[in-house]
This record gives sequence, structure tokens and C-alpha cells, in this order.
Amino acid sequence: MFKLDDNLLHELGLGSLPPSEKNNMLNHIYQTLEMRVGMTLAQQMSEDQLKEFETFIDGNDEAGALKWLETNFPNYKQVVAQELDKLKAEIKAAAPQILASVQQQLAQMPQPPQPMAAPQPQPYQQPPVAPQAPAYPQPQMPPAPAPVPPANDQNGAPQY
Repeated sequence: MFKLDDNLLHELGLGSLPPSEKNNMLNHIYQTLEMRVGMTLAQQMSEDQLKEFETFIDGNDEAGALKWLETNFPNYKQVVAQELDKLKAEIKAAAPQILASVQQQLAQMPQPPQPMAAPQPQPYQQPPVAPQAPAYPQPQMPPAPAPVPPANDQNGAPQY
């Protein structure tokens, strides 16, 4: 069979897609291939076969659908291979446009803010101490003389 993986994208010229876009592209290839194979096989089915096959699909019974295909359409693997080859050729031809479109979409998207780097721990530094003036001995001043009360005149009023 075939694998839908990174190797297929490289083969198709889409190996440089961003990882999230690679997953989207692989999903798109799978869905497109499934639809094309289904349409090709449905064109070859009778009404009764189509109804019978749809019961497996509607019931999400992939194993049953695969067994039914192997029994009723033993060449279904050739149909898958042919449709895959067609799809791969289409994608290879469109690869430059696909890459350019993805790059343009990514460029137009607002960029999420970059996380701030964690602050780097800094070694502890002693805060600077203001320089102090040298401590010189203070000169000793003689005590101030006690105030002398003014003399009073004859009537007791102070005289200055």
C-alpha cells in the first residue's frame, strides 16, 4: 500500500511546510483520495451494491467496508493506486503555489507575543553606604554665662 507521511510530502515537494501545515496537508490528501476512490468505485456499483456499501460507511464500520470491497471489488487497490498517482501529480504541479500560499498566510497572521525571558539571577550586592565625614572631636565651648537680671529702678521697673 502507501503511507501518508513526511516522506510523501518530501516526494511531492512539500517537505518544507511547517509541522502544523504538514498535518493539514496529509489530512487533505487522505480525504481527497478517499472521496475520489469512493466516486470511482460508486460509478462501477449497482444500486444494490451502493446501498450495501453505504451501510458500512454510515455505521463507521471501516473493517466491514474494507472486507466488502475486497469481496465485491477485488481490484479496488488498483483504483486506489491510480487515484493516488493522479493526486500526487496534481500536488507536485501545484507545490510551488501551495508553499507560497502557506508562507503568505503565515506572514499575515499576527505573531503571538514572544515570552519574556526569565530574569537572570544577579549576585547580591551590598547597597552603597553614604560616605560619612570623619568624626573629629568637637571643641569644648565654655558654658554661656547665666543671664543677669536687670536692675530695678526706684519704682521697681526693670532698667535696661
